[in-house]
Parts: sequence; structure tokens; C-alpha cells
Amino acid sequence: MKRVKLKVMGISYSQTQSGAYALLLIEENGERRIPIIIGGFEAQAIVIKLENLEPPRPLTHDLFKKFADRFGIAVIEVMIYKLEDGVFFSKLVCNNGEKEYSIDSRTSDAVAIALRFGCPIYISEGILEKAQISNAPSETDTATSGESGKKTKTSSKYDSFSDEELYKMIDDAIKTEDYEKAASIRDEIEKRKEKKG
Repeated sequence: MKRVKLKVMGISYSQTQSGAYALLLIEENGERRIPIIIGGFEAQAIVIKLENLEPPRPLTHDLFKKFADRFGIAVIEVMIYKLEDGVFFSKLVCNNGEKEYSIDSRTSDAVAIALRFGCPIYISEGILEKAQISNAPSETDTATSGESGKKTKTSSKYDSFSDEELYKMIDDAIKTEDYEKAASIRDEIEKRKEKKG
């Protein structure tokens, strides 16, 4: 089975399911992309890592990482191995230094964990071919971007605030665990840094 390495392109609100988000994965050395509909908690866990935010208390995926580290278990890769009725099936490939194990996982959790362990995400060629979307602009083009994308929005509701106010607001948002707001504020700060260049 041929495998293709993926990377996280971003997350956006889903236009097809209310209250859900679309996780967009793109092949590392190509243009094929797959959208995966995920819940709010998983989207939050992924955005926090993409945006390098530090929550005041560890989230579930952070706790998993600390637990695994404590007991010498490494997640060495994530494999998306099946697509059935629109649902992606994934597994975590783990190693405890002596033996390799595969653990079944929801794809959203697997991606959140992969980001924390810095391990690769793979998909079989057949599933990627079946699930890919076109490269036309879509709901994901204004997503919170990972390593491969930029924001396409040109204005923000935070335009009128000073840098100092934004830093205080982002601290407050993290303390109250409003990570979506924190990510938006961080985007505004990053946009300003790029302009100053």
C-alpha cells in the first residue's frame, strides 16, 4: 500500500455542518487536499498547537503527551487507513522502546496528538485519491493556517486596539480558556508584525 505524507493546512468553520469545523490536510509534496469534519473541542486542541498557545491547564491531548513521555512511549506516526461512509479511520503507531503498537483513534484526536509529538501523518494513496477536493478557493482558504498557508482576510475586529491591548486581551482569553478568541487576536498580532516587516 502506497502511503502519502500529509501536513495540517488549517481549520475553519464548516459550511456544511452547524457547530462543526473543517480540518484541512494537504499532501506534503503536492496539491491534493482532504477536508475532515471535526468537533469544536478537537478543533480547539489543534488550533492551540498550530498557534503555539499555552493553556493555563493541560488539555486532554497535552495530558496524553505528558503521560506517554513519563512512561517512555513515543507516538512515531499517525496513519489514516480507511474511509467508510464519510468517516476517516486512523491509528497511532506507538513505540515503548521494545515493541511497536497500533492504537485505533479518531482522526481529529490523532492529528492533535501528532502535532504534540511532532510525528508524521500518513494516508493511503487510495483514500487520498477518493477523498481529495479541488484546489478551487473554499471555506478553508480563510482557515487558521498551519505551516503552509496565510490568512486571506484583510481586516479584523481588532484593528482599532493597540499592541499592548492585544497582548493583554490574548492573556485574558487564554486564562478564560477562550482559545478561539486567543487565536484571532494572535492572527492580528502576526499580521501587524508582517506589515512592520
